[in-house]
Amino acid sequence: MGFSARGVWARHSAESVNVRHMTSSYTSPLPDQIDELWQQRPELTPDHTEAREVITGAIDMIDEGKARVAFVDPTTDEVVVDERAKRSILLGFKVLDMKESQVGDFYHHDRVPLKTRFDGVRVVPGAIARWGAFLAPGVVLMPSFTNIGAYVGSGTMVDTWATVGSCAQVGENVHLSGGVGVGGVLEPPQASPVIIEDDAFLGSRSMVVEGARVRTGAKLGAGTILTSSTRVFDAETGEELPRGEAPAWSVCVTANRNKSFPGGDFGMPVLLVLKRLEKGEEHDKLALNNLLREHGVNA
Repeated sequence: MGFSARGVWARHSAESVNVRHMTSSYTSPLPDQIDELWQQRPELTPDHTEAREVITGAIDMIDEGKARVAFVDPTTDEVVVDERAKRSILLGFKVLDMKESQVGDFYHHDRVPLKTRFDGVRVVPGAIARWGAFLAPGVVLMPSFTNIGAYVGSGTMVDTWATVGSCAQVGENVHLSGGVGVGGVLEPPQASPVIIEDDAFLGSRSMVVEGARVRTGAKLGAGTILTSSTRVFDAETGEELPRGEAPAWSVCVTANRNKSFPGGDFGMPVLLVLKRLEKGEEHDKLALNNLLREHGVNA
């Protein structure tokens, strides 16, 4: 599985995605000097060479997959956020110089260089990945963008014009269809990033942002919008489910639910669970297309 590790956390509100924050029971693989430098960040500049070595070394570990911003604890099923990893990235913007670089005829002027480690990764011309993003062997990058701090698991396809935002965590064998937007969550350091679990499918132009969570095997129809505060309903029972989460092994689309305001009744966007799949069921693309088109949606 793409998400596995241990940690102990303090739970957020029951309506939001369950998140736990780093405690003494979880030891970050990153050096504790990062926490010391975090307290000194107002004074840090690119002239602080020793600090820069510590910070770039930490980001290198994230780039190599030896550390990551977040993961799902398999025991508690809650999201574990390594604040030290996020702090390392934010500190990088304090100690890295602006530099010009060139790729073919294209020029860049930035503090964060492009990624250079692509072991076992297929990178199609036009794809961009920044240093500090981890790409597991077997990942395919079509012309797309993967930001610093992101984690993309083995066998995942990042399709054309899809974006994987800063610190977003994407599991194994996921399909991010054309134009999908997986939002970035870099600040504050304790905030949970977007989590896309193993075997998920995000239909074309879907948007998952603000630390929302797409659970294992969930399929989102084209144009689906999911935020951490999006209300979620089961189409079969009418039951309201946890906010900001696409349930595991389900087929979901964006729908509207009427809400009364002083100015009248208006349709507010919600996530509608159209169908539950058997755990581990591989929902083939043709069947998924037929199901969604039955409800006026495409994949």
